[in-house]
Amino acid sequence: MKLTLALALATATAATAATAGEIVNNAHLKTEVVTAAECSRKTKAGDKINVHYRGTLESDGSEFDASYNRGQPLTFTVGQGQVIKGWDQGLLDMCPGEKRKLTIQPEWAYGSRGAGPIPANSVLIFESELVSIEGVEKEEL
Repeated sequence: MKLTLALALATATAATAATAGEIVNNAHLKTEVVTAAECSRKTKAGDKINVHYRGTLESDGSEFDASYNRGQPLTFTVGQGQVIKGWDQGLLDMCPGEKRKLTIQPEWAYGSRGAGPIPANSVLIFESELVSIEGVEKEEL
């Protein structure tokens, strides 16, 4: 009886932790919800979305790009290969106003080729904020 209760409590605690803080956690991508948001319509593949972000290198914390510095979010269609795979997967099932921290391994980023200021085989960290989903009205809370 005590073992059953302990397992039930451990399972409930693990489920709550996963729901509250981490959406995707695999060998290529770790997604952490930094600021949660509620909505009835979350992002799905094929949505045109507007995202603010700050990208840094895990190795030394240096910033390589940030939409915030330009004062304009990046607009793209999620889940269609227009951006790195870590973004295509890490920004799905997200509500406007939600903020996530994406830690992306090289295989789902720029791999062995690198890109601009990003060295080859770099682990990238993105602070991402979903500003809006185009064609979906903003919900009032």
